Amino acid sequence: MGSLLEPESALLVEHSLLKDLEASLKTSKLLTPGSEEYAVKIKRWSDASEKEAAAIVLATSTADISTTLLFTQEHNIDFAVCGGGHSTSGSSSSEGGIVIDLSLMRKVTVDPSALTITAQGGCLWVDVDEAAGEHGLATVGGTVNHTGIGGLTLGGGYGWLSGAYGLVIDNLLSVRMVLADGSLVTASSTEDPDLFWAVRGAGQSFGVAVEFTYQAHPQRNPIWAGQLAFTPDKIPAVLAFMNNLIEISKGESGAVIGFAVAPPPIGLPVLIVAVFYNGPEDSAKQYFAPILALEPVLNTTCAMPYSSLNAILLNAAHHGGRKTSKGTTIATPIRTDFFLDLFQRFSTFTTSTCLDANQSIMLFEFFSPHKICSVPNTAMSFANRDYYSNAMMLPKWYDPRNDDVVRQWARDMAGFFKEEKERANTEGEVRPEMMEGVGV
Repeated sequence: MGSLLEPESALLVEHSLLKDLEASLKTSKLLTPGSEEYAVKIKRWSDASEKEAAAIVLATSTADISTTLLFTQEHNIDFAVCGGGHSTSGSSSSEGGIVIDLSLMRKVTVDPSALTITAQGGCLWVDVDEAAGEHGLATVGGTVNHTGIGGLTLGGGYGWLSGAYGLVIDNLLSVRMVLADGSLVTASSTEDPDLFWAVRGAGQSFGVAVEFTYQAHPQRNPIWAGQLAFTPDKIPAVLAFMNNLIEISKGESGAVIGFAVAPPPIGLPVLIVAVFYNGPEDSAKQYFAPILALEPVLNTTCAMPYSSLNAILLNAAHHGGRKTSKGTTIATPIRTDFFLDLFQRFSTFTTSTCLDANQSIMLFEFFSPHKICSVPNTAMSFANRDYYSNAMMLPKWYDPRNDDVVRQWARDMAGFFKEEKERANTEGEVRPEMMEGVGV
């Protein structure tokens, strides 16, 4: 979740004004650079996204969020909203302004009879997953459990259950928001439906989301999931399986492929495949038998509760280090030559061009698009539904002197995806409307 108001330059807030703000807060705490918790609270998932705020409001109530919003507008002060702090654009931080930190607002309430999950805006997906799991329930919620629910939900949101239940916003029943005028409103299909249409895809633009209510789905059975790692010679066979999976999956399965550099003693680029099957282990092994037969050099797959699924990629998503992200899309089936070329470019960059970035990853999501595409693009402000897979360049490095070269690499890689889409469209491999609906 990020800034709603961005003046041309960040303002330094006078100490007397901060004292006024602090005095007006009912239950929330105000942190300034001299406060004991300040250094911890400006930390972000990416070190490159941290900024020196003049103050941080550790919000505990909607009333104090309203007070802070009105205060920033009255004094023309830049502000940002921080949920999980995963934004690599820096939009959850403010240089010289005020950050509304929602990390103390993490209450989750589950109603098993109504099949609903209500979560405060500062929740992480681990909060939602575990609370729902206690009742044998689940909802669509990303692929990494320390991501904040706010940013993912308001932007659309894909997850392991998207093949079965669609996007996160397709499972959003209502949202409570503090608007710019300080008012607290509820948006749903029956209350303020125009706002509800808008927040499902562009919600960070309309207010501070303080509570979400999601549709829950029965999930009492264990799932089967884990990571597989393959040497580069197995890439064509793995890709062929994934191109087929996205066609045949009825939502019971999914996968995320990643390019990564294996840690020592291997130290070379490998293909990581995170797999998921919503059913018995025997059925899962039969379903994924073609790639299990390829003799992965790593296999962590096992039966587990669904609430543990969003933790299987945590080893690739640690906090710390400088990170940026560049997302794009690619229609399936993905050409083997194109995929191998991407792997070679990734390998050259991480093992030769910029060794500082050898913890970078590239990710490709393989979730069935059929349920997602069953919702019209006009149903809400998220208008990017089509039969494609998501891809992401996620460089990680440590030396700020490498900022420009790393970010340019991510842009260049996204450019190769665009070229592939244009080639496929020219050769008649994808529909013209797909080219208009999705892109870099």
